[in-house]
Parts: sequence; structure tokens; C-alpha cells
Amino acid sequence: MPTNIKNTKTLLTVKIDKKLKERAKRTAASFGLPLGTMVNSLILRTVNEGRLELIDVTPTALRRINKIRKELREGKGHGPFTIDELRKELLD
Repeated sequence: MPTNIKNTKTLLTVKIDKKLKERAKRTAASFGLPLGTMVNSLILRTVNEGRLELIDVTPTALRRINKIRKELREGKGHGPFTIDELRKELLD
């Protein structure tokens, strides 16, 4: 390796359930990726976007989100929502 190229990689050690790790490895492999690449992708996306999505959006919640968006576009809905109003709208 040329002397002017620096190794900027570092090791991240994370404790994870063994079964979850195996499932994650299989999932990454299904995308043709090693697990480390999948983890790096998640970290990079989180850092670049400044947000982390920790909930799954169910089909019902997605339909409600799309309905709210449509109503807002058409001037029929109210907004902006407080986080509590949005949570109630999506989860109740």
C-alpha cells in the first residue's frame, strides 16, 4: 500500500443476541451484502439524515398517513400536527 494512503477504518464492537445476529447475517446475505456493510449503511444513513426510524409503519398507519397528506393537499385537513395529535391520529 502506498505510504500516502491512510487506513481510516476502525472496529466497532456491539453486543447483540446470537440468534438476532444470525438472522441479520442471513438478511444481509439476501441483499448480497456482508453484515458489516449493512450495519455501516444504517449508521451512515442515520448520521447523514440526522434521524433514526425505530418504528415500523403498518399498512394501516401508512394508509392513514396518505389520507392525511391528501387532505392537507386539498385544504381539507388541519395542521401542523403536534406529535401527540399525530400519534393519536395514526395509532388510535
